[in-house]
Amino acid sequence: MNQFSFEYPWFLGIILLFIICAKFCKLKAKSIYFPHLNSLLLASRSSDYLLLILKWTTVSLAVVALASPVLTQEYHNIKKEGRDIVLIIDTSGSMQQGRFDVKNPMKNKFEVVQDVASAFVKHRKNDRIALVTFADIAFVSSPLTFEKKFLAQIIKLQTLGIAGQKTAIRDALVQSYAMLERSSTSKSKVAILLTDGIDNMSHVSVDDVETMISKSTVKLYTIGVGSSRDYDGKFLKALADVGKGEYFSAQNSIILQDIYQKIDKLETSKIEAKKVEKKEYLFIYPLLIAIFSLFLLIYFQTIKGRI
Repeated sequence: MNQFSFEYPWFLGIILLFIICAKFCKLKAKSIYFPHLNSLLLASRSSDYLLLILKWTTVSLAVVALASPVLTQEYHNIKKEGRDIVLIIDTSGSMQQGRFDVKNPMKNKFEVVQDVASAFVKHRKNDRIALVTFADIAFVSSPLTFEKKFLAQIIKLQTLGIAGQKTAIRDALVQSYAMLERSSTSKSKVAILLTDGIDNMSHVSVDDVETMISKSTVKLYTIGVGSSRDYDGKFLKALADVGKGEYFSAQNSIILQDIYQKIDKLETSKIEAKKVEKKEYLFIYPLLIAIFSLFLLIYFQTIKGRI
């Protein structure tokens, strides 16, 4: 963006002083300081319009140059440091349970999770997000991507039982962490695990999973949905503690929305905006014209015998 301004705009007031002096100052008072000031300040006869124009051009442009006109160009250097986030979502048969949505009891837990997770994805503009779906097995439904609309559609296309009916939480974590370690170069890596069940299908031991999490730089958030009897809250909290994150419990859709919003605030992407200004000083142009105009004024006055 280009912006024109004067670096010393108060100097423009000198032009006003010249105008006032030209109208009210007496000739004798002026001649004390400059013998020929009469020919520079007083209006000439009707035949001397050229000299009058040259005189005021010289004075005006000299003052404009003194005020230092400048053209400023602003550049905004925005540095965005986004996060790589993996959503780990349970698609086991127990997610079919209803009466989880406060407004629509007919909606099951999985449908609510789809809506909330899609809204979360669309809001994370500067991040890459992946989706890992699990039940009997865990698989990558979407790799890390900036295409939020595409990912939201992938979440909506997930169906209950797509990966089986049981729950393999530990296997899902191994799959997610492996993808982050393999595909992510971001300084900030986050995993968000959501489940409503107790692990009854994983092939990886608890100790191995906790060791993997403790050695990783990935921050882990865990969410248990539904009744506290449905899932192992202590286990989810232990995982979050090892992963330097937090554990949440969502008994209904409103609490679940609040949890994702809290995680969104906790994991704010870093954005640095730096404004750089480039100034081009233009005083040389009015100054050159003023000097040229002065030379013309002296020349025409000389040939007319007025100096």
